Amino acid sequence: MKTQKISHNKTAVTRNWHTIDGSSTTVGRVATQVANLLRGKHKRTFSPHIDMGDYVIVTNVDKLKFSGRKVAQKVYYRHSGYLGGLKEEKLEQLIQSKPEEVLKRAVFSMLDEVKFRKTMMSRLKLIKGTEHKYSQVTK
Repeated sequence: MKTQKISHNKTAVTRNWHTIDGSSTTVGRVATQVANLLRGKHKRTFSPHIDMGDYVIVTNVDKLKFSGRKVAQKVYYRHSGYLGGLKEEKLEQLIQSKPEEVLKRAVFSMLDEVKFRKTMMSRLKLIKGTEHKYSQVTK
């Protein structure tokens, strides 16, 4: 069987800026849209081994919607690594203290487990209101 070799120029990746309003839809729908933009799957030249993602600004993060009874029932867990070190935090408490953390965790878990996942997450900008300092927005 004959194989084709595809070569990409890694330095020729162009990164655009996208703005998404988080007040109109639920967390999951916003998170999938953001994850696809951060990964670069919307581009024709997408290749899974190259970081081709764009910058994403999500505004109105504090006005995100949730379906069903998730606000009262959903619990986030983390473990310290020591015996009895299981920590739990309810979604209701997390929304009051850090509303941007909810979307950040959802997007992080939707991205592939590749070595440049943290780099992709650094291109995500979460804003509580509508005003932001990023002036390079093109879309």
